[in-house]
Amino acid sequence: MPIDTISNDVNEDSFSDGPLAGLLVLDLSRALAGPHAAMTLGDLGARVIKVEAVSGDDTRGWGPPFRWPTPTGSTGEPQAGVTPESTYFLAANRNKESIVLDLKAEVDRDVLLELVERADVLIENFRTGVLERLGLGLGFLLQLNPRLVALSITGFGHDGPEGGRAGYDQIAQGEGGLMSLTGSSPSDLQRVGTPISDLLGGLTGTIGLLAALTERAVTGRGQIVRTSLLASTVGILAQHATAWTVAGQVGNAQGNHHASIAPYGVFDCADGQVQIAVGSERLWHTFCAGFGLLADAEGMATNPERVRNLEATKALIQREFARWTSQDLLKKLEELGVPAGSIRRVDEVCEWDQTKSQHLMTEVKHETLGNLRLPASPLRFFNAEERERPRRAYLAPPTLDQNGAAIREWVRS
Repeated sequence: MPIDTISNDVNEDSFSDGPLAGLLVLDLSRALAGPHAAMTLGDLGARVIKVEAVSGDDTRGWGPPFRWPTPTGSTGEPQAGVTPESTYFLAANRNKESIVLDLKAEVDRDVLLELVERADVLIENFRTGVLERLGLGLGFLLQLNPRLVALSITGFGHDGPEGGRAGYDQIAQGEGGLMSLTGSSPSDLQRVGTPISDLLGGLTGTIGLLAALTERAVTGRGQIVRTSLLASTVGILAQHATAWTVAGQVGNAQGNHHASIAPYGVFDCADGQVQIAVGSERLWHTFCAGFGLLADAEGMATNPERVRNLEATKALIQREFARWTSQDLLKKLEELGVPAGSIRRVDEVCEWDQTKSQHLMTEVKHETLGNLRLPASPLRFFNAEERERPRRAYLAPPTLDQNGAAIREWVRS
């Protein structure tokens, strides 16, 4: 059901295929930011057609690790004429169909234009000017389909003195200030472990798309939504940005401890590490009482004092925690009501009972790889009686051009 035809008297079960069921999304993007936005819409019920070049999405070649088609298996050697699937590609392309189109070929260009006429959403992340040189500029596409909502994601913005720069995640993290805040110290700057600028670009773009679709429900007209990796990265600098713009202070990398709250970070214990977040004076007094520490000790009575005397604060807590095992320490912190946690590896997270309880993993059947377990949507929907609405059935990420013949037949019908 398209977003602009939903009325207040829709039966609650009509969302069983997702709140965006009935929307058609064309995903012309590659790599991660655009595909992540398209996948999010697919998770919400939209039909997503991924338009790929003959060589396929860039991420199809990003690896290892790769997974080889059965019966070769994940540990098998390369086989002549057999194409492996990149686990990177699998992470960003569930709930999509794939068609290969050469946009420089007239016959394939015509197929794309037929799809555009039927589409609700188009997502692209070409460098500025590429679509125009192909005769497929977004302005032209909106003339073809005035109800189309188009998302354009670039590296540094579509205009401005550096608007034409190519954008890759780590470069955006560095240029957008995020790397200057990440690492053990200012002399050991690090990127965030996931491609966060790419992912934020996709999520920011998704927010813009949903807003534009909501407006279309009122006006009947589509529009172009633009964002960039730079914009999305600068947008999450949060208190670090206002520390400079308001207070004239430049933040820097401080490792695993908060710049404005103490104690808040990672501490060693007898057999590992734990994290604590003492985010209020009430919690500080509770924490100190539970471990026999003096809450009003000189230089530690208030949060600003503890931040200024961070090394001394950390040393005090570290001496106490060194006597505890991680299991006993986490149990004690839970009893006190002090927010705390361990540091889990990715495999531990994927197998954690809490992760499973939140339906954050799903099983799909892939065209060549067989049964796979993949990450699932982080969103769940409930009615007024707190009864969860069923999710749509997940589609496995497609092989290259897996649905090409069917889609071409559909546009000719």
